[in-house]
Amino acid sequence: MTEMQTKSPKKHSYTVPCSSAFRDAISALAQRKKCNVADLARSVVLVVPTKVIESFPDPEGPARDDRETVVLKSGKAEGKPWRRKPRLQVRMASGFAVETIRKALALAQAIEDGQMSVGIQSEQDKKADDAKQHEQVDLLREVDASLHKAHDEQERLQNIIKSLYFEPVLEGIHTEEQALYVMGFAPGDVPDDRDLRQRFRRLATVYHPDGKNGCHERMSQLNAAMELLRATT
Repeated sequence: MTEMQTKSPKKHSYTVPCSSAFRDAISALAQRKKCNVADLARSVVLVVPTKVIESFPDPEGPARDDRETVVLKSGKAEGKPWRRKPRLQVRMASGFAVETIRKALALAQAIEDGQMSVGIQSEQDKKADDAKQHEQVDLLREVDASLHKAHDEQERLQNIIKSLYFEPVLEGIHTEEQALYVMGFAPGDVPDDRDLRQRFRRLATVYHPDGKNGCHERMSQLNAAMELLRATT
């Protein structure tokens, strides 16, 4: 290896305690994929975000009565059977927690069983998705602003309608209080001639018989109210 070449990461041999069923399932999966268990774990940690792996349920270690029997190959007890916790041996880059490797292997099994899927997104696709999300956020803000503006306009129109609308006085306009009501003033108001003319023009625009919402009765009472109030100012 030359100085220009990058050294391979130092590998570490992990002993991953697990149930017998999990060990057998993962070993069978690796055999079907024509790889070893470490390859399965490495594939997951390289492709799947760490936070996804960490949030995946941990299959955990074996139950108290879940043990395997192995024959010791060295030492004073060589040749004797020994019951130990089931495990998987995984050789990969150092720095991983055993629980993370076990979760990664469980994820590999879940992907194989169709319970989860993994998509590879290019940087260009990610930028396109981010741009689309920003565009959607901007659009939602515009819609919200439009709705807010429309609500304000509706409220303004409702207030105008309230100030313009009046029920005709059954007995006609005979008192100043009746005239103020028809013109949309509060009882006790003393409008000057300018206020009267402005209010009359606004109401006449609505109630003139030639208009879309015209009303002969309301227009007649409006004229009567205007005449009475101008006479008292």
